Amino acid sequence: MAERFELAKDYTISRVINGCWQLSEGHSLQTKLDMQDAMKAFHMLAERGFTTFDCADIYTGTEEFLGEFLTEIKSGSTLSPHDIQIHTKYVPDINLLSEVDYNYTEKIIDRSLQRQKREVLDLVQFHWWDYDVPGFVETAGDLLKLKEKGKIRNIAVTNFDTKHLSELVDAGIPIVSCQNQYSVFDRRPEKELLEYCKSKGISLLCYGTLSGGLLAEKWIGQTTIQPETRSHVKYFQVIEDTLGWDGYQELLLMLQRIAKKYSVKASQIATKYILSQQGVGASIIGVRNSRHVESNAQIFTFELDHSDIEEIKQFLDHYPILDGEPFELERTIGSKYRNIMKMNLNEE
Repeated sequence: MAERFELAKDYTISRVINGCWQLSEGHSLQTKLDMQDAMKAFHMLAERGFTTFDCADIYTGTEEFLGEFLTEIKSGSTLSPHDIQIHTKYVPDINLLSEVDYNYTEKIIDRSLQRQKREVLDLVQFHWWDYDVPGFVETAGDLLKLKEKGKIRNIAVTNFDTKHLSELVDAGIPIVSCQNQYSVFDRRPEKELLEYCKSKGISLLCYGTLSGGLLAEKWIGQTTIQPETRSHVKYFQVIEDTLGWDGYQELLLMLQRIAKKYSVKASQIATKYILSQQGVGASIIGVRNSRHVESNAQIFTFELDHSDIEEIKQFLDHYPILDGEPFELERTIGSKYRNIMKMNLNEE
């Protein structure tokens, strides 16, 4: 069964969260997903204790898909909809930031409630594309009003850096978690964010832990990759700017060697390493089909020895960390990281 922890008072989640970004329209560059098999995977995961799901208002179709999942749970499962935690996001389009107000925010929250077929949203993770456009503190305040109105249970952020997260905390916004990219490739949270979150009792929820599938044995010995998804494009850029291809191959071999010790896969070692970091609450792992269920379940069948954690850390310490704070490169105009972002998905 999946490990759980208390994210907020009277609110527990699984330490591996089922990510739904890969189910959104436009994520896959080559193949069409079998949504029936994805639904089967959701049921299998929930029955094994992986009851927490991550989606977003901008992940086309995912909130509706989870609403259907809850309907199926209600009609034919040993679980009830109350046993399922759905974490969504509130991501105002960059073109609309200057116009965002309480009414707009409530409209998007109401839309998420309708899509998910729920009366209250378990967790809303707030994102603000451009800090140079004022209003993110006020908008977080509007989310707090909606929490007080009973539409939101918990407020969180996603892709915030330390400085701007601290502004929200100082303004009295009760932030319970911060979702950011964190993996053996992208260690930007280690610079400052992790320590700040620990000091404020904010849990880090990590996406990109498996870098879109690039932390798998099948890439050992390869000389390059042909991107199959938008995730591959993004994380390949991270590899280029940190380990490089040779370092990437060396890391895969090391993870494979450690994995054999526990009779698991390299990807599970990479996940367990991130989960072992102080301040990390959970890792978000994408689910596209039922083949992923067993792999996720194996993550909690072993504990990494301290010596293995240290070996991975010492290896990574020989390589640079990406520039800036979390999501800083993705916000920098002209950056290759920003150039692949889609910032107006509520319009599409």
